[in-house]
Order: sequence, then structure tokens, then C-alpha cells
Amino acid sequence: MQERQDGAPAETYQDAFQRIEEAVDAGDTDLRTLGFWKLLAKVKVEPALSEHWADVAGRIDRKAFERGVRPRFPIWFGNVVLLAGTAVGVGAIWFALTTSDPTVSGIALIASAGILSVSLHDLAHWAVGRLAGIRFASYFFGGPFPPRPGIKTDYATYLRAAPEERAMMHASGAVASKIAPFLSLAFWPASDAPAWAAWAIIAIGVGQIVTDVLFSTRSSDWKKVRRERKVARARQSRADDLRRG
Repeated sequence: MQERQDGAPAETYQDAFQRIEEAVDAGDTDLRTLGFWKLLAKVKVEPALSEHWADVAGRIDRKAFERGVRPRFPIWFGNVVLLAGTAVGVGAIWFALTTSDPTVSGIALIASAGILSVSLHDLAHWAVGRLAGIRFASYFFGGPFPPRPGIKTDYATYLRAAPEERAMMHASGAVASKIAPFLSLAFWPASDAPAWAAWAIIAIGVGQIVTDVLFSTRSSDWKKVRRERKVARARQSRADDLRRG
């Protein structure tokens, strides 16, 4: 066991995880304050440590999440709801193309852009995550107002996935929700919808992109993408050092 600069024994990984889990069991679910995420930042850099501590980290994360987040919904239920929402969004596009009322057509296209932006986001996370071997625990409502669907990863499988795969999973939802309005926009020329509908859809799409640039890079999906890419670079640097050594 190493010593800190003040001469006190440094906390081992086992001691740290045990301390955090005991605190969570006692009702403290603030993992950031407990040092959980800083601990995992160290663990992630070493593939062997990620594998070794995956189940423990997953158990702690699940306990804290389930104690602090309600209501929660099964993954199958959330997927069914979001797939139904996607069907509604596609139906709105079809309705926009078939109605003879230009105003109704424009409203339907705008509605489809908003619906698809929400419904495709977590479905993309789920699909790309599953391909990477990441499993998911539940759906919930979260985010800034208004509340929107969120999907909770099973952290044990998340930690076992490669950081590049974790980054792709985080990016997938952000990309899907940004593409969605422009899918609706692609059908505008074939509809009788007025020009204001196209401009409204463009505003939705551009607004989401601007929001991502201003906020998501600091607190949401793109922040997590940057974090996992940093982990990937750190792993590669260590591997390069070992080869040179």
C-alpha cells in the first residue's frame, strides 16, 4: 500500500469501493461527492481493472440509481413506447403528404420532426449499445425541463465495453435526434405544406445543434463522448509505452 504525501495510507481500490457502497447502502446516493466517478476514471484506463471491478461498480451504480430515480420502466416497455412514437412520427409524415390542407400538412410535418427527435434518441442508444455488448437497466424521465425519456445503462457491461464503443453509444442518440428533423424536412417538397413549415423544421434542427454545441459538450452525450475518447487515448498511450519499454 502506498502512502499519501501527508504520510497517511492511500486508499486502495477495494477500500474505496467498499466505502462508497457502504455509504450508498446507508442512503447517500451522491456518487460524485463520494468519489465514485473519480475512482472509475482511474479504473477505466486499465482494461484489467475495468474487468475486475465491473461487477462491483455496476452494483453500486445500480443501487444509487434505484434509490434516487423514480419512476423507472422496464427496457422492453420503454422500447415499445418509443417504437410506437416513431410510428406516430412516420404516420405524421404520411398524413402531411396525403392531406389536401396545406396548413394541416405543415403542422403534421413539424409535429413529425419533434416526435422523431424524441423517439429515436434512446432507441439509437439502445441499438448501438447492444451491438457493443452494453446492456440497459431501465427507462426513466430526466433531463432539463421538459422531462424526456432517458435510458440507464447496466454499468457492469458498460465498463467491460471498449471506450471507443462506449463513445459510439453516447454519440448515437445525439446524432439520431439531430438527423430526425431533417428526415421530416426531406418530405416537405413532396407535400403541400407552406414554406413556413420548412423554416420551422429547419429551426428545430438548427436549434438542437446549437443546443448541443453550447450545453451537451459540457453536461450530456457529447461530454460523455469526449470523456470516453480521452480514456481510449490514455489506454493507447499506455499500450505504446509498454511496447517501447
